[in-house]
Amino acid sequence: MTLTQLEYIVSLDTHRHFALAAENSFVTQPTLSMQIQKLEDELGVKIFDRTKQPVIPTEVGTTIIAQARVILREAGLLQQIVNDQKQILSGELRIGIIPTLAPYILPPLYKRIREKYPMLNLIIKESITEDVIHDLKSNKLDCSIVVTPLKDNSIKEDPLFYEELFVYVSKKNALSQKKYLLANEIDPNQLWLLEEGHCFRSQILNLCELRKTSDFHFKYETGNIETLKRMVDKSDGITILPELAVMEFTKEQMKLVKRLVEPSPAREVSLVTHRDHIKTKLIRTLKEEILAIVPKEMRELKNKKVVEINY
Repeated sequence: MTLTQLEYIVSLDTHRHFALAAENSFVTQPTLSMQIQKLEDELGVKIFDRTKQPVIPTEVGTTIIAQARVILREAGLLQQIVNDQKQILSGELRIGIIPTLAPYILPPLYKRIREKYPMLNLIIKESITEDVIHDLKSNKLDCSIVVTPLKDNSIKEDPLFYEELFVYVSKKNALSQKKYLLANEIDPNQLWLLEEGHCFRSQILNLCELRKTSDFHFKYETGNIETLKRMVDKSDGITILPELAVMEFTKEQMKLVKRLVEPSPAREVSLVTHRDHIKTKLIRTLKEEILAIVPKEMRELKNKKVVEINY
């Protein structure tokens, strides 16, 4: 049994396709298949059911793969210890991030990391919270940037900042004349929302108490905050935007941004890790670089209240 064989079964479990697993392992498909077969022969069990498409682990294979992930994580710790001793910031950091944060954090973060730490490779996965947390628990990611609290004891949450939520109103909407708004002034039938699965959608439903409403409807749903802004611009509608999304607004656009009465609703953004994570120094550096691109006033919950999330 070798670490390489364990890497191959983890890759096949991740991609559920021999060709993709081989490509991502930088070997030929016959090589990957042969090494997995050798491991199965050594253990005397079938790790994968090759009769299914996509290929899936057997019952015992699922247990073996889970242990393989633990072994590979512990093996990776050895190299991390050496790098830390040499004061070298290098290696690979696999990061998950949700779509409502990615456009505003990733571009400046990538620029800072590339300039300051050229030997550090970032591998980014953008997906909804449920998916990135699943990958974090499966050791497919080292850390994730998500909205918290998650209420999951297996996940360690390190709050980064608190992002105020603003109302963005069409010029054609009567609320555009007001400076401050109450949540109950928002007409649910004029509200543009993200599609199901986004934690930001859940927060807005709670903020506007729409879960108690039975007769509202939504004309359109999207997974993109930028699309929501454009839909409001072309209609008489309303949407809710996080603070980072309005920071580059023009003066004209800011006239249509309305604050909700204090304590202002906000979302807590955290850097989360599995409690058994090993890349402590890399993750600490990532946190420092994220905080460097976020305004200092966003690091405190002053005059803000975190809106509940329903997972």
